[in-house]
Amino acid sequence: MFKEIIHQTKLSLIFVVVFTVLTGLIYPGVMTLLGKVFFSHQTEGSFIEKNGKKVGSELIGQPFDDPKYFWSRPSATSPYAYNAANSGGSNSGPTNPDLIKTVQGRVEALRKADPTNTAPVPMDLVTASGSGLDPHISIAAAEYQVERVSRVRKVDVKVVKDLMEKYIEGNFLGFIGEPGVNVVKLNLALDELK
Repeated sequence: MFKEIIHQTKLSLIFVVVFTVLTGLIYPGVMTLLGKVFFSHQTEGSFIEKNGKKVGSELIGQPFDDPKYFWSRPSATSPYAYNAANSGGSNSGPTNPDLIKTVQGRVEALRKADPTNTAPVPMDLVTASGSGLDPHISIAAAEYQVERVSRVRKVDVKVVKDLMEKYIEGNFLGFIGEPGVNVVKLNLALDELK
């Protein structure tokens, strides 16, 4: 019986070592190598470069509050907005008084930045995403901001709208999720307008 216990213990240890090497070293190493070879831009952080400098990522939003820019979806990360090390939502329910106050403040800020816009404020401009890092807004949220950006920049509305439409990204695999506008890319393109 003691020999059987030793035999089973040896087998268990062999399995632990083999599977640790397979799943802890070989598999991650192969996946990392394949990622670097076939998806190098994504594995390096999907950085956006401007004049040779990294200015953002295609995957992480940035805070914009200047009226000449399209505003991103709010971020609930802490201790600062769009903190990739602390991804997550606010976890506040729809009846939470703090959330209601926060949303009302965001609506007021949008109305103050564009007092002539009487359209309903799109929900994604006043509520944070689940990750708090989303760089995309809905097409409706982008369209809501076109006239303000156009007026502040003194650029024809059609030029701003055409540029916004250029940065619409379709559904994932053609059917998953909703199309959206990458705010970081769009705002960088706005700065390139003459």
